[in-house]
Amino acid sequence: MINKSVLYFCNMKYIALLLIPSLFVSCYQIERNCNDFKTGTYKSKITIDGIIYKSTFSRDSLLQVESFEGTVDSTYVRWINNCEVVFKTINPKNRAEKKDIHLKILTTSEDSYSFEYGYVGDTYKRQGEATRIN
Repeated sequence: MINKSVLYFCNMKYIALLLIPSLFVSCYQIERNCNDFKTGTYKSKITIDGIIYKSTFSRDSLLQVESFEGTVDSTYVRWINNCEVVFKTINPKNRAEKKDIHLKILTTSEDSYSFEYGYVGDTYKRQGEATRIN
């Protein structure tokens, strides 16, 4: 007959072997070098309802100028922290353009970053990717 305490100890040993690796995985944080992307010239790509939209933009510490389908828009840039920025359209042409846009950099690589964005105060977010041109 097998002692119950021996079985309990063996089961606990297997549970501990499963939990220890999960602790290391849960401590892993994605490295984001957001400061590398505060200025520069980029091309971006977002997908909305299965349609891919592409634009190019240049950003410095105060302004971002974006070209999308032949239209050029300029926004003021206000960094909240190293990875989050708010854009305010300089000359809004309609009510939607009067709303500020909040963008959060989610991940970075050597020459690109993934992001989520949406109107300030809105919980609905979209995602995209930007790649440095130069």
